[in-house]
Amino acid sequence: MPGHTYAPTRWRLVTMPPSDGATNMALDEAILEAVCAKKVAPTLRLFSWQPPCLSLGFSQSAGDVDRQACAVRGWEIVRRPTGGRAILHVDELTYSVSAPADEPRVAGGIVESYGRLAAGLLAGLRVLGLAPAEARPLYAHNGARHEASPVCFEGPARYEIIVRGRKLVGSAQSRRLGGILQHGTLPLTGDITRILEVLRDPDPVDRQDARNRLLDRATTLETALGRHVTFDQAAEALVAGFSQALDLEFVECGLADAEYAAAARVREAKYACDTWTYRI
Repeated sequence: MPGHTYAPTRWRLVTMPPSDGATNMALDEAILEAVCAKKVAPTLRLFSWQPPCLSLGFSQSAGDVDRQACAVRGWEIVRRPTGGRAILHVDELTYSVSAPADEPRVAGGIVESYGRLAAGLLAGLRVLGLAPAEARPLYAHNGARHEASPVCFEGPARYEIIVRGRKLVGSAQSRRLGGILQHGTLPLTGDITRILEVLRDPDPVDRQDARNRLLDRATTLETALGRHVTFDQAAEALVAGFSQALDLEFVECGLADAEYAAAARVREAKYACDTWTYRI
């Protein structure tokens, strides 16, 4: 939150090459377990997705998605352990924060911890030259939030990041094992309306309306800045922002062998299984 100060501390920074959706979700769960067991420091992980993947929120109906349309495009489908609505992960930087619940930077309720971590995101976007980039307490569009929309980026919730009225960073949380996992997505470039191609909406007029609405409410980093930013450039800026705003020193390293082993187990038992992905 603006103006909050913390005792300086060290977190682990993990920057990883692209992975498939089930692997990405399993890695974050394994990291959270290691963090909560005090085996590793709180961790900021920066990553991307290959092949493109549509992720469903923890409680979202799989009926929102046209599975055949995803298959035709070569897009995977995975269910996140965090909440929120559907996100198409392509041309983006994804961050995850795994920390014990008593870490001051994530302490408090969900909204409060969102606000604390948003300060790091805001600082990182300012490093890239965005002005302003605001985390607003509430967002409304013509008096409505359109909660029924299956698309995460159709409107920001509390303390998500907007630029000139358009959502730029979407985030969601999970709380378990005595810790907090927060995912967030920063679209770098591309057509942000591609997700509508795989959502169930048989009426082409409605789909065009949805496309126009999404373009009005969401943006990419390239559009917001007017120039292209690479994954590495965006990652460097976010690390700088988290460091500045949250009084953090990052130690960059890879995952422990035990974390990779745990991720492999949970991937096969959970995130790669239809019984998890399509359970709702």
